[in-house]
Amino acid sequence: MPHFGWYFLTYLIPLVFIAGMITENLVLIWLVPVWMFILTPLLDHFRGVATGNVEPEQENNYTRSIGYNAVVWLWVPFQTLLLLLGLIHVSDLPIASLHFLALAISAGLITGAIGITWAHELCHRTNKIERAFAEILLCQVLYAHFAIEHVYGHHRNVATPLDPATSRYGQSFYRFLPQTVLGSFLSAWQIENRQLEKKRKSFFSFENRMLRYMAIQTLMLVVSFLLFGVSGLVFLIIQSIIAVLLLELINYLEHYGLVRQQNSEGRYERVQPWHSWNSSNIISNLSLINLARHSDHHFIASRPYQILRHFDEAPQLPSGYSAMLMLALCPPLWFRIMNPRVKAWRQIYL
Repeated sequence: MPHFGWYFLTYLIPLVFIAGMITENLVLIWLVPVWMFILTPLLDHFRGVATGNVEPEQENNYTRSIGYNAVVWLWVPFQTLLLLLGLIHVSDLPIASLHFLALAISAGLITGAIGITWAHELCHRTNKIERAFAEILLCQVLYAHFAIEHVYGHHRNVATPLDPATSRYGQSFYRFLPQTVLGSFLSAWQIENRQLEKKRKSFFSFENRMLRYMAIQTLMLVVSFLLFGVSGLVFLIIQSIIAVLLLELINYLEHYGLVRQQNSEGRYERVQPWHSWNSSNIISNLSLINLARHSDHHFIASRPYQILRHFDEAPQLPSGYSAMLMLALCPPLWFRIMNPRVKAWRQIYL
């Protein structure tokens, strides 16, 4: 597993973005999508994959390491500052300008690729402060219900028809998108209602996280408008949309066409490493703190990113996440490349 210092390199592109804001250099601002969708796939191709795992006797040392944990902890104030600087900067910009568009899109790619990925890691932690960090990051992209649905819904129902965040065989991303966005939101409400009933708490209790999230996110929009005008409000909304689209693109490719079998009683088999598409491309995993080692994450959701394992028996994506995200936007190419892999997988596991 790489030294934790390599994961801190994920801060480099956001720092370049901030430098672009301060100097009003559009080249630096547009470097964010260039890095994500051009340079990273190329580096993934030439650098290849790394399938090594942390030795079992070393896992506790990696898990307790301040360095690996600081990578995700420090992102919370960093992203907060980044968005605040963005709001200040766009307050004097016309919404229709190229400069405004560049800032909103690039900010959304950062909060989606890094912010939501870090939040995803933190929302699986048992420490209340770390889970609060996850909620802060998710509120900043107006998608806080992910902290509920992903942990208590997606991980339970993944690779079944019950999961709105699992893409079906032959389903394009554009058909998947409304399913996952609306379905996940409704699922989060249902999960929270059930948990409130178990605790014997009122729907209007302060413990209703969905109400808290909606109140906080609404307040963020109102404050953005009052302090930074229409430009600030639109900036916050656009970056949130970009971030959520990126998240759902990743959801789309992580379980495409994979299904869990039911027994005679209608119960689904336990989630196994082969129920998630895996990728051990070096650069994508450095950029996304091993998110692409998704098979182990679903096999044991509590494992922190620094000790996620590669499984040879897990279905492997043909490239890293950056390339696969672009492929998912073109359904004919996606189906041509991925459908034969799904069919081969089903011959083994179904």
